[in-house]
Amino acid sequence: MEFKDKQAIYLQIADYLCEQILLGKWPPGERIPSVRDLAGMLEVNPNTVMRTYDFLQNKEIIYNKRGIGYSADENALAKILAYRKERFLEIEMPEVFRTLHILNISMEELGVRYEKFIAEHFPVIK
Repeated sequence: MEFKDKQAIYLQIADYLCEQILLGKWPPGERIPSVRDLAGMLEVNPNTVMRTYDFLQNKEIIYNKRGIGYSADENALAKILAYRKERFLEIEMPEVFRTLHILNISMEELGVRYEKFIAEHFPVIK
């Protein structure tokens, strides 16, 4: 996994775990990799993964069953979407709006490009 400088590594790992849960790789109620296994997979210190797991437990996205390990919460999908949406709107959107304003990109132009992007990357399957 390639890490970026702008965000703490444990938060980038949290994003990775949340994506895997959203994509169905680790469905709600199912076990996720152990701290040691994930640290090995991502080539990071187990303490960093532990910090990630603590963070996600506090958000009630994952839980720990003693002797069994960590699992995705039954309501993980809704909690992940709410968390990611809030973070996007609070942290990332202001930067997007700033760039749109500086480059004089209208909401209409943005809308056209957004629709094209969705059509190309997420086609409706019939």
